[in-house]
Amino acid sequence: MKSYLVIASAIFTLIACGSQDTKKSANTTQGASDSLNYTTIQWLDSSKDVGTLNYGETAQIKFRFKNTGDKPLLVVSAQPGCGCTVADYPKQPIEPGQEGEITAGFDTKKGGEGEFKKNIVVTTNTKGSTSTVLYFNGVIKKSGSGDGKGLPTPVSTDPNAH
Repeated sequence: MKSYLVIASAIFTLIACGSQDTKKSANTTQGASDSLNYTTIQWLDSSKDVGTLNYGETAQIKFRFKNTGDKPLLVVSAQPGCGCTVADYPKQPIEPGQEGEITAGFDTKKGGEGEFKKNIVVTTNTKGSTSTVLYFNGVIKKSGSGDGKGLPTPVSTDPNAH
């Protein structure tokens, strides 16, 4: 009998927690779509060159922004452009004058060898446009390839070359 009571309590708790998260998410989305709550944003980083990455690495790329308006800034979503990238964003409002960041995780094992350019579409409650596209680019190098494009590094045959 006690086990049924414990199970019923656990189910009730899960349902209650889930409905609070849904309400919170609905309030954030609703607040972001209300033009009276729109604010302004300044992207401190909106494009990054991550350089050369070795195949198998996972890179973390941070894009910083500042709420330059007079209302709380809500980040509603951050959608990566492909399956090799994941994005994380602040779930709490960013107050006027405060900064926040979007973090991209890029798995080179899911990308092809050579040059790449990836994007993340960020949706916020901002005036003008509610969407911003962030970009990052670089080169994936497989071990043994010197230029990141799968071609071997040229070897000099000149005995005087250092």
